[in-house]
Amino acid sequence: MVRDGYFYGVGCLLAAIVLTWLTAWPYAVPAAFLGAFFLWFFRDPERQIPQTAGAVVSPGDGKVTDVSVITAGGNPRNRISIFLSVFDVHVNRSPIAGVIREVRYQRGKFLNAMGANSAEENEQNIVTVEGEGRTVVFKQIAGLIARRIVFDRKVGDRVARGERIGLIKFGSRVDVLLDREASIQVKVGDRVKGGASVLALLPVAPVAEAILTGQREAR
Repeated sequence: MVRDGYFYGVGCLLAAIVLTWLTAWPYAVPAAFLGAFFLWFFRDPERQIPQTAGAVVSPGDGKVTDVSVITAGGNPRNRISIFLSVFDVHVNRSPIAGVIREVRYQRGKFLNAMGANSAEENEQNIVTVEGEGRTVVFKQIAGLIARRIVFDRKVGDRVARGERIGLIKFGSRVDVLLDREASIQVKVGDRVKGGASVLALLPVAPVAEAILTGQREAR
């Protein structure tokens, strides 16, 4: 479980105990229910991370709402958008193994995360990861209810594919931007799991593939 779950959940459960002691148990039901919800919401299950060379895994749990080609930095790129409802696990994971080259926080609005314009106008954290000879950009985008984005890595940090890197609280969206050469493995409407579901396969440079093969054989 994410640490925040204990902070919110245990706090509400203690409030329920106090209310029961000072008043009567029916008055404590809302606080107890809210505490149980927080403990459930901040769950952080283990995931089986795919080891396929060039695999790009989902940064979060949710539903694929868009697979399209956009222009970013003057170049066409594949974009995969995933909506995280309040019922999904909200821990975010790195889509590839590599080094974090850039982290850019952008203030903005709190529009419905399912809206097309939320990708540009909403408050968001934009992370660039370079690895296996490729660069992948993913965005943690705030939503209508989500008001806090957590990212606990910094530029220069090395991350593994599927490694936990933060979370977005209470409903949100994550976008992944990929090279046009990527072979997309999902479609709109698919349900994906953070760190476990493969969104796309990127061509792997021969040198990077040899290194990965050597690492697997060493195990």
